[in-house]
Amino acid sequence: MIRGHRPFLRVHLSVSKPERAVYAQMGRYALTGHEKYLIGILVKKSKHFILGILFIVASSACVAQNSGVNRTEVMKADVSVPGRQAVISRVEIAPGGKLGWHTHPGDEISYVESGVLTLSVAGKPEQKVRAGGGFVVPTGTVHSAKNDGTVPVQLIMVHVVDKDKPLATPAAAPAE
Repeated sequence: MIRGHRPFLRVHLSVSKPERAVYAQMGRYALTGHEKYLIGILVKKSKHFILGILFIVASSACVAQNSGVNRTEVMKADVSVPGRQAVISRVEIAPGGKLGWHTHPGDEISYVESGVLTLSVAGKPEQKVRAGGGFVVPTGTVHSAKNDGTVPVQLIMVHVVDKDKPLATPAAAPAE
């Protein structure tokens, strides 16, 4: 064991046996540079850990934006475009429920089976889509949807998206 070495760094110390012999001959403060290096690594890892926690909290907030929404995947299948797939879903948005601002890595094609959906698309005025109506949201367009009515909104959604990407990615609300 190296004399004068701090106990918590003993676990993280990765010095070979010959190096330890040299440091032992040099005295108590020989590892100061190595300790600083190790402390730097610990600080970086702590920063990454804290950023990870913040990301999880932010993701939770995005999930919370989707309150009152129930999505059931009906089918997922390859399409004729290489690297793309179609995802068919049934979505129900309860009265007062909303889908927060998000994007898709492909096109969204939706049909409103029942209720009245309020659709917001970045750069466009809000629109009401009634039962029997539909809409298309192009790839990467920031949009959100909500149910301002008193009955559930039921949708059939078809997404034609990249296979290796998540179906939806949370996005910041566009500036007004």
